[in-house]
Amino acid sequence: MDRVFSHLANAVARATGRPATFLLCCLLVIVWALTGPAFRFSDTWQLVINTGTTIVTFLMVFLIQNTQNREGAALQAKLDELIRAVENAQNRYIGLEKRDEEDIEQLKVECETEAMAEGDLEPTGHGTTTRALVG
Repeated sequence: MDRVFSHLANAVARATGRPATFLLCCLLVIVWALTGPAFRFSDTWQLVINTGTTIVTFLMVFLIQNTQNREGAALQAKLDELIRAVENAQNRYIGLEKRDEEDIEQLKVECETEAMAEGDLEPTGHGTTTRALVG
């Protein structure tokens, strides 16, 4: 079931992200608007577009979230592999996305402090840092 849903979500995400799909949706809205006078701008005429867009939006939220979740997990796996494979990288950053916000902020501060000590970051004076230019 998960595999079928993932395949469907990918296919829909690819199809809906194309310019032709956007133009088709614009055409549908234009056709709907042009039929307004024929239906005397009735409540039913308005309900057609409202119901259609609501249903599409509702379903797209789940498909987009599924696609983003999988892309995020794949990206994290790739980053974890890079951390693991790089000789001097610190393995404590692997799985960081699963920790709570306080742990993440603490590691961020530690990382920035170490980078400043090594000359890789420079304080901006506004509570933030910038990368030092190399060269």
